[in-house]
Amino acid sequence: MDKFSQGTQPALPRCLLYLKYGSCATPQDFEIYAPNATFEDPLMCAHGIKQIKSAFYSLSKVFSESKIVEYSIKENLISQGKKEVLIDNKQHYKLLGKGIDVISLIRLYVENGKVVRHEDWWDKKPLWNRETAKLPLVGRIVETTRRGSMLVTHALMRFGKDPS
Repeated sequence: MDKFSQGTQPALPRCLLYLKYGSCATPQDFEIYAPNATFEDPLMCAHGIKQIKSAFYSLSKVFSESKIVEYSIKENLISQGKKEVLIDNKQHYKLLGKGIDVISLIRLYVENGKVVRHEDWWDKKPLWNRETAKLPLVGRIVETTRRGSMLVTHALMRFGKDPS
């Protein structure tokens, strides 16, 4: 039995860690997201479930291996029906036979049981955008680049179509 099937962690993070980052997501696994949810990491900024699907389905196309190898989960209640889930983790990828390890902080903002915002902070550093960059213009350029990267990925992944 692996650490994901032990049943001690909430279903939402378990599904996210094992299935999406493990490159074996099914269409049903994306039901944890609200229709207008967003996903951001340093490379992409996805809007809506179809783009989020494209982002995660692309992992198996880029990497021969992807998984989360260590993690801890903390939940913070923000208000009635709203919470923040923090997943401190180590991700392992294999690209062209070379292993790549990434230390990450996954931040999930949940409203009424659905993820409305999913951020993946590599090296636990906040994502650059117009609010976090020292120069707002630099933040805007980074935001635009991440959106462009997502749109290219989305087109290559057949606009979020589920694999057959």
